[in-house]
Amino acid sequence: MLETGAVIQLSDTLLTDQPIPVLQPRTHSAKLWLPKRVLFTPDALQEPFGQQMYERAQAHNLDIELLKSNRLTGLRGADVRETYRNAKNTLAVVCAPPGALKLQPTPPSADWQMNLAEGCPAHCQYCYLAGSLQGPPVVRAYANLPKLLEATASYEQAGRQTSFEVSCYTDVLGIEHLTGSLAECIRYYGTREGAQLRFVSKYDQVSSLLNLPHNGHTRARFSLNAEPIARRLEGGTASVEARLQALRQLALPREQGGGGYPVGVVLAPIMPIPEWREHYTALLDRLAATLDFPCDLTVEMISHRFTPGSKDVLLQWYPNTSLDLEEAGRAVKRNKFGGTKYVYQPEDMRTLKQFFFTEWQRRFPWAPIQYWT
Repeated sequence: MLETGAVIQLSDTLLTDQPIPVLQPRTHSAKLWLPKRVLFTPDALQEPFGQQMYERAQAHNLDIELLKSNRLTGLRGADVRETYRNAKNTLAVVCAPPGALKLQPTPPSADWQMNLAEGCPAHCQYCYLAGSLQGPPVVRAYANLPKLLEATASYEQAGRQTSFEVSCYTDVLGIEHLTGSLAECIRYYGTREGAQLRFVSKYDQVSSLLNLPHNGHTRARFSLNAEPIARRLEGGTASVEARLQALRQLALPREQGGGGYPVGVVLAPIMPIPEWREHYTALLDRLAATLDFPCDLTVEMISHRFTPGSKDVLLQWYPNTSLDLEEAGRAVKRNKFGGTKYVYQPEDMRTLKQFFFTEWQRRFPWAPIQYWT
């Protein structure tokens, strides 16, 4: 296991064997993502929900382009970096293809993956979408979302609650002001007795969600990390403190001005940076102070990992990153399809897992750990 003061590549300021001081928390909210281009396909504009997105884009005075066909073209720049910049400044409102009606299982996060969009406005240098989505990383929001939601009813199973994850390929709060898609999902699943909606975010604009009729069928989760990691590697997102306050707002009972939601924390990606015990202890202490009232809370714990494909893409997107992407010292994990992931060594994983399980259960003995990976 990496001991206190060990060298690990995280960012230029962390390439040292000196201890990293516990940083004073930042408190800034996320800046609203306002893309430079908003594209609408003809099919998207035929959908009533697509028309609602069009009105939202107009209300923000965005540059709207009505495409003549349903194909997205002209998205690439002169090189990878320009393509990345252009894509991260583009919202395309499209219709999800028919294949989107066939859901994919997504354990351990949920039973099924139900996408309301693909692509994310944030700039996380460890991005799990790298290598997962085809083409430039444009945010594609689905105008036929109500039809996609109706199709999920056939996946519900009698006698148990079936969970649907909508955050696999996007940050739903990061685009909500332009799409309204998360609210649409919350309202829909609020009517489904046998289903639960799950979303996770690094953004904090939750005021529009507080009074929605979720009926306890949506679990709102926030991705949290140690202060040095969030500062250096999670560009464009809300500060950890702002996320904590958003979590508190959603978890507070309605009679106290909150949303009354079941909530969750996703600790990810966990990294053994210098002084990692102190930094993660500080994070968990802040979380305990934030949730100082009874609430329905769960946690998911995800250690950092990468694939050869994601490493290649990330180094093109962030050529100056100091994120630890070295295969040396990592263990190789293979999936049933022959794919390769680089994870921490078993001994390191055991040390990390023991720490997080002990510290979580000490503060939140009533809040289940859903999984460690």
